[in-house]
Amino acid sequence: MKLYLDPGHGGSDPGAVGNGLNEKEIVLDIALNIRTFLTHNYENVEVKMSRTGDTTKSLDQRTGEANSWGADYYLSIHCNSSNGSARGYEDYIHNSLSDSSISAKYQDMMHGEIVKINQLNDRGRKKANFHVLRETNMPALLTENGFIDNGQDATLMKDPSWRQRLAQGHVNGLAKAFNLKPKPNDPGTIYKIIVGSFKSKENAEERVDVLHSKGIESFIMTVNISGETWYRVQAGSFSKRDNAEKRLEEVKNAGISDAYIVTEGVDSGQKDLSGYPILGGTYLSPVSMEQYTKTVNPDAITLGIYYLTFGEYYGIRGDIAFAQAIHETDFFRFTGVVQPEQNNFCGLGTTGPDNPGASFDTPRDGVLAHFQHLFAYASTEPLPDKYPLIDPRFDLVQRGSAPIWVALNGKWAVPGNNYGQSILNIYERMINNTMQILGEVLQEIKA
Repeated sequence: MKLYLDPGHGGSDPGAVGNGLNEKEIVLDIALNIRTFLTHNYENVEVKMSRTGDTTKSLDQRTGEANSWGADYYLSIHCNSSNGSARGYEDYIHNSLSDSSISAKYQDMMHGEIVKINQLNDRGRKKANFHVLRETNMPALLTENGFIDNGQDATLMKDPSWRQRLAQGHVNGLAKAFNLKPKPNDPGTIYKIIVGSFKSKENAEERVDVLHSKGIESFIMTVNISGETWYRVQAGSFSKRDNAEKRLEEVKNAGISDAYIVTEGVDSGQKDLSGYPILGGTYLSPVSMEQYTKTVNPDAITLGIYYLTFGEYYGIRGDIAFAQAIHETDFFRFTGVVQPEQNNFCGLGTTGPDNPGASFDTPRDGVLAHFQHLFAYASTEPLPDKYPLIDPRFDLVQRGSAPIWVALNGKWAVPGNNYGQSILNIYERMINNTMQILGEVLQEIKA
């Protein structure tokens, strides 16, 4: 099942506002949790999001992207507003559709599962002429998850566990509507489809465009082989070999004859994280990152949204970069040389008590410098110019010398023989914490 997941508004468009909340932030967190729960718990699910950070995107761009991708379902997440007195949940399909249409059938199943657990008044299933319902070629649903200008609904929206519960309700509806098959409990071996490795990034991008034209999504990862940077194109990863082989067949039918399967994993059934690239998408939501930190330090500064936003812009794994910040700052308790007022969350330039390293004006700048330094290590491309260069050590890095996290050993931290492994171990614990919270939510729902 290919889901196009659309958290409404974003960037210059905050959406509805009220009670100190912005709709764009609430719906992004809900949508990121939906993606996490779906991809971690169900087989053969692909999710493309209209945005994964605080970016501006037009309605035409959203529906056009979903149509070009060939999504099976379009799900748009919103919050409502009125006069402060209205409360509750409602969802919409297009007003031209009959009650016996496939969209209406999906709406019935989605609505039923969401209202079971969302703790909101049920305002019913509705129809409207919204752009995202009218201009999509696939069945589409828009959910309005409470009224942000109502004090009671807003109190729920402020609670991260409620947003996770709400996300799970959406996932339960999707699983029912599309008869999704749960993944086995043991993560086991991962099978990745590699569709080419190139010395030229332009050639890799051309391969991605070819696959996209055939309806196959892929992305570029950098790998270091014998001291040289290669651009590897990946077209999916699967927990079962037969599903990977089906994707491989699709790729070959698209005219890519040099595709193959790479197996990652170890005999114990645990994933081998050592090959994780620095470049890539961010999968954990800001709330999931921060919830793990607060299990150790309840007073930790909240930086998750910066790690998501800059991770999206620079194409870097923001959730793993957040794990690096946890490692460097001892869960933001700053028990080492670097002090909180430095806003230096990655230890830039720190060598010892006599040299505590760089300082930055704001927490946002400190996170930005962190990503720019990671970009220097992970890529040989010019630094994107949306933000000014504030990393004071960017030009001291051998560009592209550390495309994977463990390659930071002896570079970011000296000697640091297990520096990258320590970061990845924290990241794995972050994932496990998120899954534990999900399990508790599920148990509460069943009770």
